[in-house]
Amino acid sequence: MAATHQVILDTDIGSDVDDALALAMIFGAPEIELLGVTTVYGDVRLRALVTRRLARLAGHDGLAVVPGAERPLTGEDAWWAGFEGRLYDDLGAEAYLEDVSAVEFLTRTVADRPGEVDVVAIGPLTNIAEAIRSDETFVRNVRRLHVMGGRFDRPEPEHNFRSDAVAAAEVFASGIPVTVVGLEITTQARIGPDHLGEIAAAGALGRQLEAEVRQWWNFTGEESNVPHDPLAVLAMLRPDLLGSSPVTISVEPEGERAGVSTSTDDPRSPARVITSVALPGAVDHLVKLIATAGHCGPS
Repeated sequence: MAATHQVILDTDIGSDVDDALALAMIFGAPEIELLGVTTVYGDVRLRALVTRRLARLAGHDGLAVVPGAERPLTGEDAWWAGFEGRLYDDLGAEAYLEDVSAVEFLTRTVADRPGEVDVVAIGPLTNIAEAIRSDETFVRNVRRLHVMGGRFDRPEPEHNFRSDAVAAAEVFASGIPVTVVGLEITTQARIGPDHLGEIAAAGALGRQLEAEVRQWWNFTGEESNVPHDPLAVLAMLRPDLLGSSPVTISVEPEGERAGVSTSTDDPRSPARVITSVALPGAVDHLVKLIATAGHCGPS
């Protein structure tokens, strides 16, 4: 199958396991040509090294990986789970791009292929906001931005938007074409033990992902996890599995309501919010793509 989506992934991979699962899902999707990955929030170099290792386990040794913004535009410290990178031996043997910034990578790649590149943003939106600040053409050159973030059923801040509320507010005020999947949708889905067995059987990548999933389960005290970020990828690949509506989206940039997101119906808006997810089909499909990535890599 020929690739129908040229994609840059922007991620805070290494904490919640859902980022790693989303990356694997992209590797397993023949519809996607992954142009590169930018990392964001906290120790972005460690996040880049983790990305490179997972790429190698999936047979994508040449993937461009670029560390991005360490600190959010709010100036606040990044949240850190404390176990990031512990499951990986000799990460120093991996390499990432140092001669270009994440903002430069984003803006140049999109400018070189105007209207062709989808950006999937599954962490705080610092890199995306800085790309918009840096290059006024970025907003119109992006084919579409696909975001996991926010909550649209009640006024509670979600982690990605809360972690850089200033960036989130700027991105949604820019008019960029965007599809957003929020917590009220993602929390309807779960990856459980049966799904994990399918992932674990998928080569070296599958075994690494199994270890990461179990680490996250131990951290949360649960025997399942929510595939927040994989659903943002799936919304791009399979809109038949996730319904959406055109809306105007706003995010509170500061104060007691920092990170709170709201949506208003607007048929003329380039923004869409996911309103439904087909279960169990959506989870079954994303797990299948993750397993496919593992079977394509080393055993």
